[in-house]
Amino acid sequence: MISSRWLEKRKAHWKRLEYLVEASRQRSISALRPEELQELALLYRQVASDLSTVREDPASTQLATYLNRILGRAHNLIYMGRKASTRGIWNFYWNVYPAVFRETFSDTFAAFTIFLAAAAVGVLLSIADASFLRHFLGPQMMDTIEQHKMWTDSIVSVKPAASSAILTNNISVCFATFALGITAGIGTIYMMLLNGLLIGIIGAACWREGMSLSLWSFVAAHGSLELPAIFISGGAGIGIARGLLFPGQLPRRLSLVLAGSRSVRLILGTVPMLIVAGLVEGFISPSPVSPVLKFSLAAVLGILLVLYLSKRPPKPAVSSTRASLNTIVAK
Repeated sequence: MISSRWLEKRKAHWKRLEYLVEASRQRSISALRPEELQELALLYRQVASDLSTVREDPASTQLATYLNRILGRAHNLIYMGRKASTRGIWNFYWNVYPAVFRETFSDTFAAFTIFLAAAAVGVLLSIADASFLRHFLGPQMMDTIEQHKMWTDSIVSVKPAASSAILTNNISVCFATFALGITAGIGTIYMMLLNGLLIGIIGAACWREGMSLSLWSFVAAHGSLELPAIFISGGAGIGIARGLLFPGQLPRRLSLVLAGSRSVRLILGTVPMLIVAGLVEGFISPSPVSPVLKFSLAAVLGILLVLYLSKRPPKPAVSSTRASLNTIVAK
């Protein structure tokens, strides 16, 4: 016979697991904070042990059914995920993704810092040794810059094809940066260093030839979305590496599963950003439109992105099954 003292002691754990499951059901598991994810995993194991104890008591059939239902939902969240639907996709992008971004912001900021440091190194190397530019960028590109021509001018004549190629390339780069997180973050860091170094060197090369306005008016509009997408992809890769290298109290496999779930959602959120960036880069960035208009578009897109990522999701409603636990325990 299970004692009422044991029930009172364990009831708080069951309620907490039910709350986390309900919050995950409404907003997706990726919306939980890292500490809540660890708590969910630990509670899952504890409540599974409680269920084994409850099943030994023939008089606790209702309680066993309740615990089994909660454990089943928790298991599906952790290991199986949910089927996509139109409503679910909308909820993900409108409510879940901004929360996921904020909860993993430290990883994204780390990726941004690596990128920025590499860009600074690229600028310093280019200023220190002019021959480095020709070696890194190649004679053809440097000849174009020295002639005060933008190597991007050819995009204007093939806009649809260029936009498609740009979009495909950007998505490939971002997904590769994310996936390389499984290399303990080494591959992700390499990609961030390479991209940062490249932007720094190109920026320095154009500055030396008095083409900074041409370069940054080209980059600004699509870069306001493309660069954040790259930083987020780097953050997603770093998140996977963190789950692999620092599991904490969780089994390494479970830590990697949870980190992977959040990182996958983080990278999926960059797809709409990259689609818009690809269209802008293919049709607007290389066009003869005034630089003022391009910078204005960059500002508008950047502000909209910040507002979107700052959006707060609605609070999860309390599950109606919470009352059933009190009824079961009271019996």
